Amino acid sequence: MSEYVSRGIRSAQAGLATNAALALTKLIAGVLGHSYALIADAIESTADIASSLIVWGGLRIASREPDDEYPFGYGKAESLAATIVSLMLLGAAIVIAVQATNEIRTPHHTPAAFTLGVLVGVIAVKEFLFRKVFVVGAELGSTAVKADAWHHRSDAITSAAAFLGISIALVGGHGWESADDWAAIAASGIIFFNGTRILRPAVADLMDRAPEPKLLRQVATAALSVEGVHAIEKLKMRKAGLGYFVELHVQTDPELSLYDAHILGGKVKSSIREAAPSVLSVLVHMEPYLEGRVTQTGPPANNRHNCG
Repeated sequence: MSEYVSRGIRSAQAGLATNAALALTKLIAGVLGHSYALIADAIESTADIASSLIVWGGLRIASREPDDEYPFGYGKAESLAATIVSLMLLGAAIVIAVQATNEIRTPHHTPAAFTLGVLVGVIAVKEFLFRKVFVVGAELGSTAVKADAWHHRSDAITSAAAFLGISIALVGGHGWESADDWAAIAASGIIFFNGTRILRPAVADLMDRAPEPKLLRQVATAALSVEGVHAIEKLKMRKAGLGYFVELHVQTDPELSLYDAHILGGKVKSSIREAAPSVLSVLVHMEPYLEGRVTQTGPPANNRHNCG
């Protein structure tokens, strides 16, 4: 297992332990303090536990070496894990909104003041986790780890909304008891938005969308820097897990022997992988370079989806 994958798994494990402790704390405080916003927050933390487990499992599967059954490897498991996590966020948002609406219709006690102290602690811990895990996800280029980070941020947002709602209920007194329920509804909207924000890139990875133009240009430049390469065309890239698969056509001297063309192709692969360590595999198709032929020396700067 690579160090990259190990870092992602460690971040998921840290989130798992923290979420378990916070979910229990918020549930007890919510029940004793008559705050549905805090109970809703506990539900969201419970979803965080499941999401961390899914990310953990997804990264472990994605780290497996290719075999006869999956010759291109198991990298898609990472994107699939991110998709599942985002769908869980959307589901949690809907459940919280429905339950909070029911609570608004039901007369209940004003939330206890001590719940505010619990929420302050929760917000601090979850925001710290978000920042730490998101940095790891960004460094690894992991959609699943970044999705797990946004789960932490969503938890911090629901806690902040609960804090606001409970504060309004306490200050307003009689007639304002449902303020924390309205806060839970507002928080569910934010959670739903974050769920869709995570879902889009996860689905894009599953659909083999081309990466950012910057990475395409980096790969093109590395290929063109190899002596003997006159031009390249049909550069295609797709993401699988934490890495990328590259396919490109290289144009060179038509008089080159098959052996020398093979050696040149190997140099192109090495150059690309040295310039872009996230590239897992490079497939090079050699073609003769002919004067006057329309060629492409790099990916279109204004087109991220069609590089061939």
